[in-house]
Amino acid sequence: MLYVETIKYGFYVITHPLDGFWGIRRENRGSLAAAFTFVALTILTLTIEKQNTGFLFNMNRLSELNVLVDIFTVLLVYVLWCVANWCTTSLMEGKGRMKDILIAIGYALLPIILIRLPMVLMSHMITADEGTFYYVLGTISYLWTGLLIFTGTMTIHQYSITKTIVTIAITVVAMGILMFIGLLFFNVIQQMLTFVMTIYRELRFR
Repeated sequence: MLYVETIKYGFYVITHPLDGFWGIRRENRGSLAAAFTFVALTILTLTIEKQNTGFLFNMNRLSELNVLVDIFTVLLVYVLWCVANWCTTSLMEGKGRMKDILIAIGYALLPIILIRLPMVLMSHMITADEGTFYYVLGTISYLWTGLLIFTGTMTIHQYSITKTIVTIAITVVAMGILMFIGLLFFNVIQQMLTFVMTIYRELRFR
């Protein structure tokens, strides 16, 4: 499929998730390029939201915002989820490939883009008393994305509802384990570099 067609297919996935994710798994109707585009647009959306939401609804301190942290956070969660889910489903007879997981999760982020980006404009047009509509829309964006992730996991790996719930729970735990291992690895590397630099300084000044 052409890139533009795979982008358009994202709108079919979010409105017909069972058929949509089945098409990704069996008919190759999605693409990594489109999925990564949706991830990039999600990062852009959340960054714009933090920096440009109306002051009545913006709880962030603009002086403390860091775009690089936002980019790293979204990418880290995306990669961790996909890797942890692949590891988990490989042990639980899942049918999905890593490519399928990357595409499915990327497409599942589309509601965040479609809802939260207009919310930025909306935040400048409503009063505090009308804020209920703003918060309801924000909740819907995350619930919709969560439902798509659930449906995508169930469809791609051909799981039952119960097995999907268990798989998602294990995936979250696996993400924590992977993050702990990563932090431990970087800590060991840092200590090794510090040790090498200490020895280098001692040899240099003798």
